[in-house]
Amino acid sequence: MIDFDKMAKRWKKCWQAAPDVYLLLRESNSIDVSRQKILNYLNATEMAFRNDFYELSYAQFILFKNALVVLKNLFSKRYERIANNSPLEYLWKAACKGDSEVADDFIDEFEHLFRGIKGQTRVYPSHLMEGSVSPDFEKYKGREAAVRRSDFLDGLGKQVDRYLRRYPNGLRPDIEKKREENKKRILNAFGASEKDWKDYKWHFKNTVRDQKGLEKLKKAVKITDKEERAIQRAIEHEIPFAVTPHYLHLMDQEPSNYDYTVRKQVFPSIDYVETMISHKNDRSITFDFMREHDTSPIDGITRRYAKVCILKPVDTCPQICVYCQRNWEITSPCMELHAISRKNIDKAVKWLDNHNQIMDLLVTGGDPLIMNNHLIDDLLGKLAEIEHLRSIRIASRSLVSVPQRFDEELLDIFSKYHEPGRRTIYVVTHFEHPYELCYETAEAANQLRKRGFMIYNQQVFTFANSRRFETVALRIALKDIGVDPYYAFNMKGKSELSDYSVPVARILQERKEEARLLPGIFRTDEPVFNVPFLGKNHMRAWQDHELISILPGGQRVYALHPWEKNIREVDSYIYTDVSIRSYLEKLIERGEDIEDYRSIWYYY
Repeated sequence: MIDFDKMAKRWKKCWQAAPDVYLLLRESNSIDVSRQKILNYLNATEMAFRNDFYELSYAQFILFKNALVVLKNLFSKRYERIANNSPLEYLWKAACKGDSEVADDFIDEFEHLFRGIKGQTRVYPSHLMEGSVSPDFEKYKGREAAVRRSDFLDGLGKQVDRYLRRYPNGLRPDIEKKREENKKRILNAFGASEKDWKDYKWHFKNTVRDQKGLEKLKKAVKITDKEERAIQRAIEHEIPFAVTPHYLHLMDQEPSNYDYTVRKQVFPSIDYVETMISHKNDRSITFDFMREHDTSPIDGITRRYAKVCILKPVDTCPQICVYCQRNWEITSPCMELHAISRKNIDKAVKWLDNHNQIMDLLVTGGDPLIMNNHLIDDLLGKLAEIEHLRSIRIASRSLVSVPQRFDEELLDIFSKYHEPGRRTIYVVTHFEHPYELCYETAEAANQLRKRGFMIYNQQVFTFANSRRFETVALRIALKDIGVDPYYAFNMKGKSELSDYSVPVARILQERKEEARLLPGIFRTDEPVFNVPFLGKNHMRAWQDHELISILPGGQRVYALHPWEKNIREVDSYIYTDVSIRSYLEKLIERGEDIEDYRSIWYYY
């Protein structure tokens, strides 16, 4: 018998999920003894299920196998050494003494892992199927089976639509009408005209970046006390902050559930600002997460792959994304002088010309479209002389923040250097949410496509856009205007970005349970993690990452295996994630039903 009164109340659900594990731990007189007992138990359990001694549905057996692999990792000495952490020690102490020095987040993880090896995950029936009954299709044949299957899929599609209705895009007539009212209010606050609105230079000049701009912003939209305090601190301490008038008109006058993500894109949290302030003098080192200092063979060039490299002609943007990968080098917004010198650009172009293995070039920054048309024409002209460059990608968020930038003159410049069969010009942009769409952006995308330019989107998967089917709604909206989903980036482990971070498990869950319900042509994006120094790690495959530990605070520790694995021996990157429990608690604060997310624990 287990005396539950002798243990801390918070452990009861965990031990009730696997009482035999609790007894094995409690009866061990050392960690090493407990390790051997538990591993023997896990091996025996696996053999019992594999030999059909116990009945378990195939779906639950898959979940069992996954949880088993993870537990063996967590209890191995090798991974304890690599992670410098022993989850087994905390479990053993809790079993022997009633409690141990861990957060509830840690206990939640093991409750669900134990449920996994007991076939008690509560994953099925999925909350997505609430109110629906899945027929036993094996009972039917031919046309009857097909009709029942079709009816079932109709029901599933309606459930998806129920979620999608929560995330309208700006092409909806009622929202477009509201945006017109927003525009009038902004023009009035800025003392401008409709003619000014159509001029991208006016948007650049009037980007909100200082105290004077903040006062105009407050006349255009209402901001919360928290938002104002954080913006004020950023301005006072010269932490890069900016929002264009165009992007401002995408916000609702009053903060709403619709424009939450739009605001979170540009209005920094106070924690972000304070962290940036504390590292103001060393940010170029502290926040260089991708180790670009170590992957830049010459000023303006970054290279992490054999056939691709990056050219950064500017270090400024029309507006600042709060989680910018290059916040360590981004300067004040809309400053054309913040470009590397013409001399250094010429050196970078010469370097590219001398490295004939590079076939694809990403021109980024900053936002290269902050440069005037003459500079863009000059740069593309020089790059076009490099024979081995097969493609040039222009990375710009201007399609979202200042779509007016894509005028005839710029499109004519792009067209000069777009030679199918010889060299292709692509536009890579950065939509975060369907609410960022508007008719001006859709028209700019349409003009690009008419000229033959493909447009690809790189979404950053943050807390602000991570709700159920939120990214699905974005994919659909993007395809409607001719933009192809390309990457979904898991948030990087940058210390200043904790307010925006999402567990790895959530992006895996999104891909499997939400994106998978779309037609294949709508879900062309890949979930990736940018590994410092080395580059993109594709998140879907177990071959590319492993869960190796759980810290006392409940954060998972992953070994991310770089793309070079199986080509040359490269050390994996050890990444500490945000805890699932803390993420779910934040979702509750947003009004989410976390039953919608209950399978998240079983994505590793």
